[in-house]
Amino acid sequence: MRMEEPLRTTCQLLHLSHRPSSTEVMLPNTGKLAGATVFITGASRGIGKAIALKAAKDGANIVIAAKTSHAHPKLPGTIYTAAEEIEAAGGKALPCIVDVRDEQQISDAVENAVKKFGGIDILVNNASAISLTNTLDTPMKKVDLMMSVNTRGTYLTSKVCIPYLKKSKIAHILNLSPPLNLNPLWFKQHCAYTIAKYGMSMCVLGMAEEFKGEVAVNALWPKTAIHTAAMDMLGGSGIESQCRKVDIIADAAYSIFKKPKTFTGNFIIDENILKEEGIKNFDAYAIKPGHPLLPDFFLDEFPDTITQKMESHGAAPQLKEEKPQSPSKPRSRAVEETFRVVKNSLSDDIVKATQAVYQFELSGEDGGTWFLDLKNKSGNAGYGEPSGQADVVMNMSTEDFVKMFSGSLKPTMAFMSGKLKIKGNMALAIKLEKLMTQMHAKL
Repeated sequence: MRMEEPLRTTCQLLHLSHRPSSTEVMLPNTGKLAGATVFITGASRGIGKAIALKAAKDGANIVIAAKTSHAHPKLPGTIYTAAEEIEAAGGKALPCIVDVRDEQQISDAVENAVKKFGGIDILVNNASAISLTNTLDTPMKKVDLMMSVNTRGTYLTSKVCIPYLKKSKIAHILNLSPPLNLNPLWFKQHCAYTIAKYGMSMCVLGMAEEFKGEVAVNALWPKTAIHTAAMDMLGGSGIESQCRKVDIIADAAYSIFKKPKTFTGNFIIDENILKEEGIKNFDAYAIKPGHPLLPDFFLDEFPDTITQKMESHGAAPQLKEEKPQSPSKPRSRAVEETFRVVKNSLSDDIVKATQAVYQFELSGEDGGTWFLDLKNKSGNAGYGEPSGQADVVMNMSTEDFVKMFSGSLKPTMAFMSGKLKIKGNMALAIKLEKLMTQMHAKL
């Protein structure tokens, strides 16, 4: 990482005038974190910043340990703009340029935090890297990045902070990582990402036991997709309607911080702990109240097909019960009709917004190779291979393809259950979901 200035000058305490925050939250602040120092990795935007702002309203000191010192072309916010918001919310901010892969940068940030604030009371390991690609499509550079940021970064930051946390009356480590679900489903499509993310969760298991009675170590994971700038970049415009606000994670984290050190070794789902706090209206956390929400990864809340796959591996998950649906027979020429409707619905605006070529390898009746060109001219769709290189190749049955475009099978569910296999640019694959939503009324 290129540094703009010597490391020893990259942590700067801000003293800005207090301005009331306009962020609306469901869980009221209690003032419990007044004067506490919270060290948060990846706090320049998104979930990390939301947790920082929640703590700042109590008057907490926030150490913003993140890489973004200059504005990103696609992702808003820097450590300095985050610091201004934290000060405006009532806290004190120490923005530090930190890459969690760099031991010296972590050590210097922690040392500066202790000098400024007298110690560290809470660590939030939020920084994370993601690539939802299978084994053969994941370059080792990306594997190394995910392992270094997710697992090693969490371990390293925890190790450096723990000597100071042990001196605190609050003493919490919170990792933004999932429950350790060994369902093979969560490994087959993105093995490297799952290993790296589960490494963060394994830190919870080990450190909670190792430092029991001294430091509480827990994990927090959302039940649904959370809307952030990164999610917009990954899923494209329109994805936000299927997400909840970052406020739900901030409120859940705050609830955990209020608990004693004896509350440790837990894998917490945001909605569950807020229900314990008496929160009932979760629509208030939705970007679009009443709209179906995308389930997050690593939580078994899917239909019987997943149960069958797991049982074949000797697993016995507890899934939400759903009424079994009788399998429908593939409709004759259904795929051809679907592509006809899609082709007639194409426009310059859709092509301009998508900029991708999709290739479908379909099995079953009406199967074979089909394409959807949303990159060239006014777009095109039909049977055969695209004229140019496909950005995304999707493999699935014709029956599931028709269900997916007609709206009875969500692409996310198809992918997670193994019905849909994707090669290529995952961000562009997710963009296709918006077009499918537009097609539902016509198919």
